[in-house]
Amino acid sequence: MMMSLAWLLYIITTSAAADDQSSPPVLDTDGQPVMRGTDYHILPAAAAATDPAGGLTLASLPSPNRCPLYVAQEPPEAAPSEGLPVHFSPVTAGEDVVREARDVVATFSVATTCARSTSWRIGVEDGETGRRFVATEGLPSYFRINATATGGAYQIASCEGGPRCGAAGILMREGGRFLALDGPAFPFRFKRV
Repeated sequence: MMMSLAWLLYIITTSAAADDQSSPPVLDTDGQPVMRGTDYHILPAAAAATDPAGGLTLASLPSPNRCPLYVAQEPPEAAPSEGLPVHFSPVTAGEDVVREARDVVATFSVATTCARSTSWRIGVEDGETGRRFVATEGLPSYFRINATATGGAYQIASCEGGPRCGAAGILMREGGRFLALDGPAFPFRFKRV
């Protein structure tokens, strides 16, 4: 009986480990796997002619408070800015390769005047559209990176918080371009810094 329980535990453990390796790695613009703790610029996958804006950065929503900061896209007038560097931490223990459809924590690799965490989390809902902004500060949320049909392009999504899954896209607010869930997906690519 004890031998069969040990065998069952072994099968479950090795199956889970094999499953973690079966998901393909997310690739950067050089075709290399995106790695834990390495800095990347998150850029629009579209050509500059179709999306003249730059990479992802931090910005404040129009409000009396400057903090928290939200994930935003550099405006076209700042292009060709690559934005701020971001690093990823796979949630799976011991995993150093960022894999498609696996939970990761995304964190900007910068200090801010808000003096708090720059890890991404699901923020407040937009009052007009109901889309959820991606903010920083507080406990980080889990995100997933999924390949699109266009080679080398990926979308960012989150299913954290229950059955409400949402793809990340750009939401225009008060002249800013903010990353928000629950709308059209925006294709990104990852360029190693």
